[in-house]
Amino acid sequence: MNSIEPRFRPGDRVTVREVRLDTHHRTPSYVKGKQGRVDVLCGMFPNPESGAYGMTGLPRRTLYRVEFDQTELWGDRYTGPRIDRLIIDIFEHWLEPG
Repeated sequence: MNSIEPRFRPGDRVTVREVRLDTHHRTPSYVKGKQGRVDVLCGMFPNPESGAYGMTGLPRRTLYRVEFDQTELWGDRYTGPRIDRLIIDIFEHWLEPG
């Protein structure tokens, strides 16, 4: 999906799509299927997933900074402070509401 208007706003809850790809993509497997919160709308940028194969990366895609609770990502294996967060940049086409 490529939207001119951002689909999400800071504070929105989002879930990272759980898609397995054998091609280049910037979305780490440890966040796929996990729920986070949009922290910042970063703007629109060329898509590095197609850019990695010599294409232009166009059309541009909306990029968000998404914050995750460490316990959402690692469950009981995370033994650090409960306030710890991971913040990662994720393109809109990887995100779903919720």
